[in-house]
Amino acid sequence: MKKISVFLSLYGLALLLSCTPSIPGTYISFSGPTQGTTYQVTYQSDDSIVYQKQVEELLHQFDMSLSTYEPSSLISMINRDIPGVRPDSFFTAVFNASYLIWKESEGALDITVAPLVNAWGFGFTEPASIDSALIDSLLQYVGMDMVRIENGFVVKDKKGIMFDVNAIAQGYAVDVVASYFEKKGINNYLVEIGGEVRTKGMNSRGEAWRVGIDKPIEGLQLPGVQIEAIVSLSGRALATSGNYRRFYIKNGVKYSHTIDPKTGYPVQHHLLSATVLARDCMTADGFATALMVMGVEKSITLLQRRPDLEAYLIYNDEAGTYRVYCTRGMKKLLQKGG
Repeated sequence: MKKISVFLSLYGLALLLSCTPSIPGTYISFSGPTQGTTYQVTYQSDDSIVYQKQVEELLHQFDMSLSTYEPSSLISMINRDIPGVRPDSFFTAVFNASYLIWKESEGALDITVAPLVNAWGFGFTEPASIDSALIDSLLQYVGMDMVRIENGFVVKDKKGIMFDVNAIAQGYAVDVVASYFEKKGINNYLVEIGGEVRTKGMNSRGEAWRVGIDKPIEGLQLPGVQIEAIVSLSGRALATSGNYRRFYIKNGVKYSHTIDPKTGYPVQHHLLSATVLARDCMTADGFATALMVMGVEKSITLLQRRPDLEAYLIYNDEAGTYRVYCTRGMKKLLQKGG
């Protein structure tokens, strides 16, 4: 369930990079390709060291652990049930976080959904010829209650269970890079990968970082063209999931990349995109996916019992009218929209 949904406002980013710093230290920015999308970092440096090579090596190590598109990655070997393969710290962290969100969302986020994602043509294998019998046969391999980590190994109750962590791993990659900067003593930074963002401190103008949320325009691939809202962000992370970029139409029916692990089918509801704000990006990313599976009403119920999360939901009501649900804390951070 790869998501490329929240992006820096291109206008705001241009301002951020072009203005004269009003707080001490040089602001350094660099970007590049990663994980089938792009990354971008901006940070304040007192010694003017450019950490691009180190960041890209860190992202490469991350891919070699959690990329299902890399046949020699750790997760690919675990999916193939190769004996003796131990999960590393990256896999273990994602597994544990996913399990907690799986429980909190009543199964809406489930990283064992890989067989279904693959069958529908959104995964790391060729798509299958879908019918109800195939879906029923694949559902027996889906469920985080059938997997665990014991004595340093991944234990599966059934051979054939596979993991797809794309719904949460990109957010975790942001956290990994952010953690690297913090270990370097960097207190003002922005890290963005594929639209998932984590910030700390201030930008070069001495203000909170400004992050744009795209309007969920169906089929629009270029980010930053139409901004729905701008969020003032410092010391938190933001992630969005939506179905308006990754989908296909077959025989007049739209199939989105968000698969409901309970039914085995792409979700069919009125929620267009879900943006979640949390202390870390892995949590924001995982819950954004979960909300997209749950739909509007169940998402609001979850958010009401989780005051540590803020959210911005865009949906169509029963009459097809464009609507927004915004938590109280998120509304306070908006500079535009809401």
